[in-house]
Amino acid sequence: MVDKLNIGVFASGRGSNFLAILQAIKQGRITNAEIALVISNKADAGALEIARSNNIPAAHLDQKQFTSEDEFTKALILILDEYCVNFIVLAGYLKKLSPAIIRRFRNRIVNIHPALLPAFGGKGMYGLRVHEAVIACGARISGASVHIVDEEYDHGPVVLQRTVEVAGDETPETLAQKVLNVEHGLYAEAIRLFAEGKVKVNGQSVTILS
Repeated sequence: MVDKLNIGVFASGRGSNFLAILQAIKQGRITNAEIALVISNKADAGALEIARSNNIPAAHLDQKQFTSEDEFTKALILILDEYCVNFIVLAGYLKKLSPAIIRRFRNRIVNIHPALLPAFGGKGMYGLRVHEAVIACGARISGASVHIVDEEYDHGPVVLQRTVEVAGDETPETLAQKVLNVEHGLYAEAIRLFAEGKVKVNGQSVTILS
């Protein structure tokens, strides 16, 4: 029997991917999982409001509230332990996690990126910047990737990907919407696979078990 996923969601923005995962859990499309905690570095993040309106513990934690990065990391680990979090989902979280947290949750942290990794990933590649780069290079296909988080930006092994076509008259904004439309289902599917114990991580490769 696979241990139940007690998910800690980290988000900086409106929380649309978080909401999609929450709805998938409520609708029974994801079983053996619950969202135990939502953390944001932004006090006014929409994700915190979604959490509170669904009676999910929500916390605003930002490094600026602490005297050092170490103190911030200790506070994060303390609250994750308090709510028995054993799996972390990054849902538009715009801060890099400390190595201490990555080590503690090795292969138990996932992120969704709005492009087909390893292309168009890395430091500074987020939001519209990603879609601007895709269009600028003349790519005809883009998409979204769910990947394991390691110590480098957008570097860990890919779990799932889904593609979208890039039209000849595409703008960064229209491409962003196309990709977001597939992100929600893709992220929920990836969480379901983890909750069912079907994701096997071997170094930089991932096997999906049947």
